[in-house]
Amino acid sequence: MIVRNSLLTVLGSVMLLGAALPTHAESVLRIGLGADPDMLDPHLARTYYGRFVFASLCDRLVDVDENLKVVPGLATDWSWSEDGKTLTMNLRDGVTFHDGEKFDAAAAKFSLDRALTLPGSLRKSEISSVESVEVTGPMQITLHLKTPDSALLMQLTDRAGAMLAPEAAKKPDFAAHPVCSGPYKFDSRVSQDRIVLSRFDNYWNKGAYHFDKVIYLPIPDASVRLANLRAGDLDLSEGIVPSDVKTVENDGKLKLAKVTGLGYQGITFNINNGKVPANDPFKDARVREAFSQAIDREALNQVVFEGLYAPANQPFSPVSPYHVNLPVPPRDIEKAKALLKAAGVKTPITVSLLVPNNPTSQQVAQVLQAMTAEAGFNVNLQMTEFATLLDRQQSGDFQLSYSGWSGRPDPDGSIFGFIHSKGTLNDGRYSNAQVDDWLTQARLHNDPATRKGLYENVVKQLQTDMPIAYLYFEPRIFGLNKKVEGFKPYPDGIVRLAGMTFAK
Repeated sequence: MIVRNSLLTVLGSVMLLGAALPTHAESVLRIGLGADPDMLDPHLARTYYGRFVFASLCDRLVDVDENLKVVPGLATDWSWSEDGKTLTMNLRDGVTFHDGEKFDAAAAKFSLDRALTLPGSLRKSEISSVESVEVTGPMQITLHLKTPDSALLMQLTDRAGAMLAPEAAKKPDFAAHPVCSGPYKFDSRVSQDRIVLSRFDNYWNKGAYHFDKVIYLPIPDASVRLANLRAGDLDLSEGIVPSDVKTVENDGKLKLAKVTGLGYQGITFNINNGKVPANDPFKDARVREAFSQAIDREALNQVVFEGLYAPANQPFSPVSPYHVNLPVPPRDIEKAKALLKAAGVKTPITVSLLVPNNPTSQQVAQVLQAMTAEAGFNVNLQMTEFATLLDRQQSGDFQLSYSGWSGRPDPDGSIFGFIHSKGTLNDGRYSNAQVDDWLTQARLHNDPATRKGLYENVVKQLQTDMPIAYLYFEPRIFGLNKKVEGFKPYPDGIVRLAGMTFAK
C-alpha cells in the first residue's frame, strides 16, 4: 500500500483548511468527523457520521437525554394501549419545516409511511412492527402494530423517527437538498470536504441554540483532525484516538470529554450476499469461528488502543443492562487450526478484507492480518473510503469487512437489523430460524428479565455461528477548544448542540 500523507501533505491540509473556513468564528461551530457521511436522507443513510448531521438537521418524534431515557421531541406525550399494540402520540403545535411547510399529524404520517415503504429504506426492519399509521386528530397520530414492540419507541428517537418535509421529500434529489424541522437547516455540501448547516430562525426552540452556522468537516486521519483542533481550525473533534488523549489533556487551549460508548467494531462475513462463490470457505461457520479464534482481542486493545477499549464478543456494550456476562475467549491458534481441518479447508486461505481508509483502521487491520496468519489465513487488505465500504457491504461486493455500529440504547437497535434474516443491515445474509424467533420474541416482551434471557440465547448462539466477529467496544472521546461551553457527551456518541455556546 502506498502511504500518501507525508508531513508536508498533513501540514498543507491543515493550512488549507484554516484558510477555507469562515472568518466570523465566534458564531460558527466547526466539528471534525472521522469520515464523510453518506447520503443525507434519514431513511437511506447508515453511517454513524451522518447521525451527527441529522441530530441538528432533523427533529425526531422523541429523543433521549444524557442518561439514554426517552424524552419528548416533536411528540409531546404518548400512551400505549393495554395490549401493547397501539401507540398514540400527541404532536407539538407551532412547528414548521425549513421550507415553510407545517408540521402536523399528516406530515408525521407521511414520514413514517415513507420509512416503511421507500425502496431501499434501511428503517423498514427497525419499525417493521408498524402495520399502519393513522391520523386521529390534527396533531395526533396512532400507530397500529402487528405485534407488541418494546423497542419501537427507542427506534423513533433516531432516524426512523425523523420528520421530513413532505413536499421536499417527494422529490428525487431529497438527499442532496434535505428539508426537516431541526434547529439548523441545510446550506451546502462539498463531498469529502464539508457539510454546512445554517441556523433556522423559525425553530420552535431556537433559544437553546447559539451558533449561526455549524460546519461538519470529514477528516479521516485522526492526527490531522487533532492538528486542526490544536491550531484552532476546529472547535470540536470526535474520535480522539487513545494515543492522543494525553496530548489533548496537556494542551492548555483544549479540554477532553469522554464517555463509555454503546458501539462496537467487528468483522462482518459475507455468507450469502451477492455473488458469493459456492466454494467460499466462509460459508462454513467453522471457518468463521476459526478466524475469530485466531484473534487476541486484549492484545489488539493494548497495541492499538493503549488499553482504553474493551474486548468484545457481542453487540451489547458493558454499559448496557442487556450486556451478556459471557467471557471473551482467549486467543486459541490450535483450536482455529482444528476448526479449519474439520471444515476440510487447506491452508493458507486467501482472504480479502475491506478496511476504512484511516490510519487507526489500517493499524487494526494490520494487527489482525498478522494474528490470523498464524492460523493459516492470508489476509489481503482493501483500503477504501468508509461510505464506499458500506455500499460494497450492502451490495454484497465483499468477502470480509471491518466495520461496526455506533450502538443504540435499546438492545434491539444493535442486533435485530444485523442478525435477523430479514434485517436491513444484515449485509452478510446470515440466517438462523431459531435466532430469528428469539429476536422477534424479544420485541414482544416489555419485561427486561425476559428480554435479557432471549438476547443471552442469541449471543451464545452467535459464538459458533459467528456472522460477525465482534472485536471491541469503543469509548466516545472528544477534544474541544476551551472556549466551547455546555457540551455534554452522550453514550451514543452523537453531538447535540442544545445549550452549547462559546465563552465570552
